[in-house]
Amino acid sequence: MLVNPDEALPPSDPKALKRFVKAGERAGVNVELITRKDYQRLAEYDGLFIRETTAIDHHTFRFAQKAEHEGLVVIDSPTSILRCANKVFLAESFTKHGVPTPKTLMVNPKEKEAVAWLEQEMGYPLVLKIPDGAFSRGIYKVADRAALIETLGILRNASALVLAQEYFFTEFDWRIGVLNHQPIFACKYFMVKGHWQIYRHNGGGKEADSGSFVTLPTFEAPKAVISAALKAVKPIGDGLYGVDIKEGKGRVAVIEVNDNPNIDHGVEDLFLKDKLYDMVIEDFVRRFEAN
Repeated sequence: MLVNPDEALPPSDPKALKRFVKAGERAGVNVELITRKDYQRLAEYDGLFIRETTAIDHHTFRFAQKAEHEGLVVIDSPTSILRCANKVFLAESFTKHGVPTPKTLMVNPKEKEAVAWLEQEMGYPLVLKIPDGAFSRGIYKVADRAALIETLGILRNASALVLAQEYFFTEFDWRIGVLNHQPIFACKYFMVKGHWQIYRHNGGGKEADSGSFVTLPTFEAPKAVISAALKAVKPIGDGLYGVDIKEGKGRVAVIEVNDNPNIDHGVEDLFLKDKLYDMVIEDFVRRFEAN
């Protein structure tokens, strides 16, 4: 398991990491924690499980590439990282495969007509996103023309393309965990009090507030939510994903797919407990045997 002990918002907390190790023991798998310093040792292993926040221009992606090249079982694969990190790809994939989403448009922030076009097509409020944002970073809610002009100005230097999305308010986002095209956990992540997102970053620093949560068995999540999650990940791969979905006003809308979803002790594992960790390790075993 590739981890970063100094990461402020890791995908799995230390208690969860210990439970993955214990799950490995139960399955006859030796699970070792490694860091970026262990890059040259990858060929010693049969598999790589990335439990550090992934990004394209980052050592996590290089680890995934090298591991796949060496024939290791990799979760998540470099293909999954590439596809999930690119919100433009996700938006086009959702459209192509009929995945329900909020109304989404792509815009060049340097285009002179961008403001007038977005006002005509979307109205206010709307949400602007850079293609590779994560953990609610690089996402802006815009309420009027002045804010739209200002935000496009900020994003002009950050990305050649920006996603504009209909603002779809809900009190919580569903997060459906999917492994090998099967749902394995369902959580409701509630918005931070007085804020419109589940994370609120403090002064641009590494720390962030988060809202409350409720964890449910997947069979208690609405069928339409589970169906949308499975439909969204189908063209991405067979790895481990977290699908963020809004539900309300008779609608279900997929917001994004995360290749490196949180599995924290006392949150995503609240219903399944140790069984959740067993399911992940057992899937590695299945892949080892298939290899």
